Amino acid sequence: MNELVNHGLGLVALLGSGIVSGVFFAVAISVIPTAMALPVDRYVEIHKLLGRYYDPTMPIIVISAGLADFVLGGTADRAWIRVLTLLAGVALTGVAVVSRACNVPINRQVKLVESGSVPDGWRDPRPLWRDWHHLRTALAMVALAGNAVAVTWGA
Repeated sequence: MNELVNHGLGLVALLGSGIVSGVFFAVAISVIPTAMALPVDRYVEIHKLLGRYYDPTMPIIVISAGLADFVLGGTADRAWIRVLTLLAGVALTGVAVVSRACNVPINRQVKLVESGSVPDGWRDPRPLWRDWHHLRTALAMVALAGNAVAVTWGA
C-alpha cells in the first residue's frame, strides 16, 4: 500500500485512540467521582447535561480509528506492526461494543427519569456505569499503546 496512505491511516489510528483514551481517562478521574458523590436527583440532571454532545462524535472517532487499525493490520509489511494495529483495532471494537451494549442503555435509562423526580425504588445505575466505563477506558488505552508503538517505531 502507498506509504503516504499508511502514514495517514497511522495518524487517524493514533489520534483517534488518543482522543478516546484522553476523554475516557478524564471521565474516569473527574466526572465519575463527581457523579458518584452527588445525590441521585442531581446526578440525573448532571448526567443529562454531560452526555449531550458525545453522540455521534465519540462513536465516529472510535470507529474511524478502529477501521484505520484494521486496514493497517491487513496491509503492514512487518508482522509486529500488523499484530499491534490489529490488537488496537480489536481493543477499539471492544470499546464500541461495551459502549453500545452496556453504557448506552444505562444512559437511555437515566434520560427517561424526570429531573428532580427520581421514582422511589429507582435502581441507581452509577456503579454499573462506572465499571463498564473503566473497562472501555482500559481497552482504549490498550489501543493507544498499540498505535503509539506501531506508528512511532514503525515509521
